[in-house]
Amino acid sequence: MLRHTLAHLLGARRSRSVAEPGVPGRVRLPLPPALSASLGCDAVGVPARYGFRLMSHLPRAGCVFADADQWWWIVPSGSDLDLDWPEQVSYVTGACVPGGRPRLIHVPDSRTPYTPPIPLYLMVCQVTGVAPSWAAPGRPKAVPAP
Repeated sequence: MLRHTLAHLLGARRSRSVAEPGVPGRVRLPLPPALSASLGCDAVGVPARYGFRLMSHLPRAGCVFADADQWWWIVPSGSDLDLDWPEQVSYVTGACVPGGRPRLIHVPDSRTPYTPPIPLYLMVCQVTGVAPSWAAPGRPKAVPAP
């Protein structure tokens, strides 16, 4: 069991970001081959200064990539629907991130690469000091009845 886990982690550490064909300045975050991403993949990027705090307070984290500027959490495709992610956060579809080459720093114990998006969203709102908003951008927010 330990040998399998060590081999899994070493294999994950060897994975590198891959330049996205036709999209200059973007790289696709590579997932370890042993993980199933049947729901598709998007990525949520937060400033690196929040990375350790988020990681230590999330009940479960999926694959997490990091570079000097941002930490990227893998979430299922469409995790931006009906959520107004804070301004400091980058949400990218297809896990195709801008900039450098983030390295895989966390591999989950489960067979899925995903961080649950709602707990991540709530924690991101908390550390950035933004109140959670459940209405999609551009849609009027519900007003409580008088």
